[in-house]
Amino acid sequence: MSEVLTTKEFVEKYELMAKKALGQNFLLDANITDKIVRLSLCNQGLDDLSNEVVVEVGPGPGGLTQAVLRKNPKKFSVIEMDERCLSILGEIKEYYKQLEIIGGDALKFDWDNKASVDGKFHVVSNLPYNISVVLLTNWLNKIENIKSLTLMFQKEVADRITADIGCKDYGRISVISQLQCEVVKLFDLSPTCFVPAPKIWSSVLLFVPRQDSLDEQTLNKVSKLTELAFGQRRKMIRQSLKSVNGILEILEELGIEPTLRAENLTPYQYLDIAKRIV
Repeated sequence: MSEVLTTKEFVEKYELMAKKALGQNFLLDANITDKIVRLSLCNQGLDDLSNEVVVEVGPGPGGLTQAVLRKNPKKFSVIEMDERCLSILGEIKEYYKQLEIIGGDALKFDWDNKASVDGKFHVVSNLPYNISVVLLTNWLNKIENIKSLTLMFQKEVADRITADIGCKDYGRISVISQLQCEVVKLFDLSPTCFVPAPKIWSSVLLFVPRQDSLDEQTLNKVSKLTELAFGQRRKMIRQSLKSVNGILEILEELGIEPTLRAENLTPYQYLDIAKRIV
């Protein structure tokens, strides 16, 4: 049996052009896709994926897909809504029988059902940038089903996710991500790594769920609280959170100065406030 084609060869064979409407930018260099998977595994203390279930969103022509498959996952499901790419993925499946191809929209996918069938799973994805934050938020809400998330974002989004308190990039997604996971930046990618080349840099982040991650109900409280605080981030929290019943008493009880602004509170201070909201 001949070897599976490279991603570049597949793109040429099918004359595949990236669709802007789908947020597509293809990563064709196997050295880069292998690096993503290798660094992710290294940071998790894993040698390969032989005992692991993995999911990928938006595999496109299968560059990252093949990098994951080379690490021999127990089962690997890919979710792709671009019908043009399904034929390529079908060819890859001829070489890797553990590959499951799911045609459809990841935003409509039943992630609860995925967990109930396969237990906990890893997600590895060069995310479509136009839905990256929505997908991340969905996974953070269901983090008990997930072993890790290895995700590529546009760099400005990654900077917001990893931002420390007190800086301009620190916001809601920083708080929620850091409460649910240990977040590690693996590396940055220049626009020239992609076809077509986007106008922005990209970053690969690894999310490993914390042992004390929050249940969905508590996370929703934090989300609503941070929406209020960062929605008026230049105001003091006594003003931006004034609609929260008993907020001044809660702040006093926690020893948090009401004259602070949204970016001055740590993720765990937001959690402490949220736990006291009835």
